[in-house]
Amino acid sequence: MTYPTPLPRGRTLRLLDAFSCQGGAGMGYHRAGFDVTGVDVAAQTRYPLGFHQSDAIDFIRKFGAGFDFIHASPPCQRYSRAQKIQGRQHPDLIAPVREALEATGRPWVIENVTEAAPQLQNPVVMCAAVFGMRTYRHRLFETGGGFTLTPPAHQPHTAPLTKMGRPLREGDWYHAVGNFSNVPYVRADMGVPWMNRDGIRECIPPAYTQWIGAQALAHLTTTGAVAA
Repeated sequence: MTYPTPLPRGRTLRLLDAFSCQGGAGMGYHRAGFDVTGVDVAAQTRYPLGFHQSDAIDFIRKFGAGFDFIHASPPCQRYSRAQKIQGRQHPDLIAPVREALEATGRPWVIENVTEAAPQLQNPVVMCAAVFGMRTYRHRLFETGGGFTLTPPAHQPHTAPLTKMGRPLREGDWYHAVGNFSNVPYVRADMGVPWMNRDGIRECIPPAYTQWIGAQALAHLTTTGAVAA
């Protein structure tokens, strides 16, 4: 249930980070000022904030309405180029996630890779280079529940990425997929010092969601739509 009212003094707004993985998205929202709870079907021992191991869609259906804002990053394997090449089958979770989010009555964001664009509704794109990282890592964000998102201005891609299989040196631009090298360098560049290689391959850099989180807080403050 939501109601228009001034935000309670001193209350930190609660955010659900669904399909949390190792917490790139969650950390960005935390840095923006949210009290973040992650949920993932797999145990995420590296998740740096509050965490529940559970099916994310079930958790949204049962508890989503109790949060002020919800972020969901359903697995991207169905849409990624690598999985298509390998011919593996993965479920389409975007539609059921959207249905669960809409039922909460809360503002929300769905994130996924650019190949998922046909499944997303009017998504905006974010690029890591805009935030000073030495990679591009495009990600799409669909919004709903009354929330809209203005992304930072996209910049032309002028720096070449180091070819896969070659060692990364300090200052190189990179593509953090597969068994990429120099994990400490990429970890520092993306701002995820707690993650291992597996987490980095799939993560949303926290800078993206810190940007989104600032706009989400402004939206909640302006509308006064507080979770009961």
